[in-house]
Amino acid sequence: GTLVALIVLVTLLAGPVVRWLWVAWTLAWVALVLRVRIAKPLALLRRPYVVREVRPERGDAVTLALEPDGHPGFRFRAGQFAWLTYGDSPFAAAEHPFSFSGSSQRAPRVELTVKAAGDFTRRVVERARPGDRAYVDGPFGTMSVDAFPDADGHVFVAGGIGIAPCLSMLRTLADRGDRRQHLVVFGSGSWERTPFRDDLAELSRRLDLKVVHVLEDPPAGWAGETGLVTE
Repeated sequence: GTLVALIVLVTLLAGPVVRWLWVAWTLAWVALVLRVRIAKPLALLRRPYVVREVRPERGDAVTLALEPDGHPGFRFRAGQFAWLTYGDSPFAAAEHPFSFSGSSQRAPRVELTVKAAGDFTRRVVERARPGDRAYVDGPFGTMSVDAFPDADGHVFVAGGIGIAPCLSMLRTLADRGDRRQHLVVFGSGSWERTPFRDDLAELSRRLDLKVVHVLEDPPAGWAGETGLVTE
């Protein structure tokens, strides 16, 4: 049976149409590799970013504030994300996606929050310093409050560092002077490791915003919600 299948495959490959399909398929993969490994890094090389600020956050995370170095950068919609390559070369083939956590009203300055969850992110959290070089490829994604301009308000549900894109949207709304009602339901492991809890409290003073914290491991005397965020 195996021999018959092999003979059939060889016979099919011998046909001109199939041969050209295989050639086209191969060329498409070559073009993709050239674009991802050469063309795209070359384009990024001309558009570097410099780290202006490194802010430690609760929960083993840091926020990187980056500004374009010698170019105008780009604008983004709050809620989108970008691919980050950290270091002197965009050819490292080590880009990782991170949501914007800063206000889109302050572009071209971008803020990305990185949580130590693997080798790359842990190196960034431990070693990032102002003056470092990075490359930012974006923006990508469609999740944004801007997609619903006529909404009466917004409800944000997040857990842990997943609050980052919600924070970007809330900061953007605050910078715009938004007056609608908004609600954040935010699940965390513990109060001490809840990222951006102070930022959310400050945003609740700038917006008509209610923040509901849900803790898996609440401290003694905690009067708020506990457990996991469910329906």
